[in-house]
Amino acid sequence: MMRIRRSDERGRADHGWLETYHTFSFADYYDPQHMGFRALRVINDDYVAPGAGFPRHPHRDMEIVTWVVEGALEHRDSMGTGSVIRPGDVQRMSAGTGVTHSEFNPSGDERTRLLQIWILPERRGLEPSYEQKHFDESERRGRLRLIASPDGKDGSVRLHQDARILAGLLGPGDGVPFELDRGRAAWIQVVRGKVALGDQELGQGDGVAIEGETGLRLLARDEAEVLAFDLA
Repeated sequence: MMRIRRSDERGRADHGWLETYHTFSFADYYDPQHMGFRALRVINDDYVAPGAGFPRHPHRDMEIVTWVVEGALEHRDSMGTGSVIRPGDVQRMSAGTGVTHSEFNPSGDERTRLLQIWILPERRGLEPSYEQKHFDESERRGRLRLIASPDGKDGSVRLHQDARILAGLLGPGDGVPFELDRGRAAWIQVVRGKVALGDQELGQGDGVAIEGETGLRLLARDEAEVLAFDLA
């Protein structure tokens, strides 16, 4: 069973400095039919204007994963972490008992595009922590590369949840398998480009929830980038 969430069905807000699209209910956008999928709670597709960003704000009891698509994002938090996140970097911040952070576009003339992903943790009250790793384009080209997992397998960042995130860069005609163990579910998010999943055509910003399937195959129609979530 596959349920498609089309790009133009998402929630949208334009704050001037930030244009954002919400796959699931978030902030002032509320849709009881789209509150998340399994442990996946948020996928926000954010476009941040040059020199703008999110001032310091709090989080708790959430696994927050940031994936930059274009530009860069400067991060600072109450744990003392300061970093710049660029395409190919995956950042995981476990908010746990509480953390504050800020995120800004450090460029004076280029916008930043990022996906911010929230995943419910395996339990509340975890100690806050931070991890960031880089995955070269060559590692993601023509395949789905594991970038986040519960055990840090294959150099991925560690999630405090039974969930895995894979990232792929596909050229026109590239086909990649995506195997799910029985009883597990998946969410596929098209970051850019166009892909086919079975007889379904998906474009930039489209997402699809998958349950009751095992052997899947993604086929790129043009240059495409995807994130795949393997969920308990």
